[in-house]
Amino acid sequence: MLNALNDDHRSHIARRPPRSLKQEYQEFLLQRIEEYKNTLSREELLEIGDEAVRELEENSAGQYLLTEVLLLEHVDRIIARRLRLPAFARWRMKHRALRAAQREPTHWGLEPDGQLVSCARRLEPGDLALVMGAAALPAALFLAAHDAEVFLLDQDLGAIEAAEGRAVSEQLAGRFQALVIHWGSWLPDVAPSLVVLDPTALVPARPRDRNAVIADLQARTRPGGVHIVLATAPAAREVIPLAPEALQALYGDWHVTRRRRTKASAGFTATKPQRQADTAANVSE
Repeated sequence: MLNALNDDHRSHIARRPPRSLKQEYQEFLLQRIEEYKNTLSREELLEIGDEAVRELEENSAGQYLLTEVLLLEHVDRIIARRLRLPAFARWRMKHRALRAAQREPTHWGLEPDGQLVSCARRLEPGDLALVMGAAALPAALFLAAHDAEVFLLDQDLGAIEAAEGRAVSEQLAGRFQALVIHWGSWLPDVAPSLVVLDPTALVPARPRDRNAVIADLQARTRPGGVHIVLATAPAAREVIPLAPEALQALYGDWHVTRRRRTKASAGFTATKPQRQADTAANVSE
């Protein structure tokens, strides 16, 4: 965990233990099989079903009853055979190499010396992170690659669906959830250790809704938890008035830090006091 925390601050959504490689392999197989099924017509699926019945009847020699469960399982085996999905040993070698690459910030185009990287390396498996804004998907997947439970939130359905697809293709869907929400109306009932916020995502919100979102996130964040407010892209700053410094005033009693020799628009990091009333406003330049 980013900081040692009391049991009474545990998330309402129970922390899941780290998954075994066997579990990740089964998830990989199921995803690929379901993707293939979605490309088939009903007639093609029925043909595979007929093939499964024939093979089961030939192999069983009447020794067991052909059930729907057995049939569905054999259909999946036939599809896996057609797709030439790798055996566990071969998949494990490739998966470990992929995960090692995904834990490098350069894999996602992230700054190697940024605060996000520092926070990710301090996470423990199962720590929960909220990422606000689909444009911050690389940050969300980077955190998922470090075994955090990641929730990506955005108002754009298309962006959320694209994010889900990317998580599947990167084999990170097991630690990643993308949700469509309306700013100011609802947040998932979780207590994050880390929040990553893209200010651009809050531009469509009314100021009072924007402030309500930040206040809600702050209240939900565990003591000692961290909020990383990202920089606004240069192109976006020309047309979008909301910059990171516009949000900094909302973190009055948090410890706020910015990287040395950078503009305020480069973003900032805020750490929640272990006890909310213990720490006066602090800004480190």
